[in-house]
Amino acid sequence: TLNNCITVILLTFQTNILTELRNWKLSLIQHHKLQMKQEKEKHAAHVKQLCNEMENLKELLHTYEISIARKDEVVITNLTQAVEKGKERVELMRKFTLWRIQHVKASQEEYANRIADKQFRTTLMKKVWAAWRSLSEEKWKDKVARACQLRAEDVCVQLTNDYEAKIAELTANLERTKAEILRLHSERDQYEDTMKKAFMRGVCALNLEAMTMFQGK
Repeated sequence: TLNNCITVILLTFQTNILTELRNWKLSLIQHHKLQMKQEKEKHAAHVKQLCNEMENLKELLHTYEISIARKDEVVITNLTQAVEKGKERVELMRKFTLWRIQHVKASQEEYANRIADKQFRTTLMKKVWAAWRSLSEEKWKDKVARACQLRAEDVCVQLTNDYEAKIAELTANLERTKAEILRLHSERDQYEDTMKKAFMRGVCALNLEAMTMFQGK
């Protein structure tokens, strides 16, 4: 009677509560599945975006490597041509210097021969005057020969100094260009290292985000 009514009411109330709890549980499960699906879609979109960025970076790196290689080839070609031209110029100057020296020697010999002929004719015309004239002319000839020789040596020294300065300048240009090439290679290595670190940071961030999500759940 009364107890039976109370029992029926309690059973009905219990059944309603269990039904409500079951519905609430199902609603939570559906909501959780929806959130998981959304998170998976976000994660897939983020991974796809990172892959696209990585491909773009790879293409940029490849383009940069090609540009550096071409620049290296152009610089080396230009330096090689400059060195070859410098060698040709030095060789021409060396030949010109040898010709100048031979020309000076020939002029000295011709002049000495003319002086000797004149001295011989003077000796034949005036024997008494020839003794003193011979001694005077011999001393003067030695002075002229020494002066010509000193002048030729000065010219050779000056040309040699000019050639050495030019060679030093070309060598300095070559060293500067080598340093520039090394700097470009170093920049490329730093760029590659930066790209690797950026990619690793992106991967670590994804791992941490995934771990946080699973731990929270």
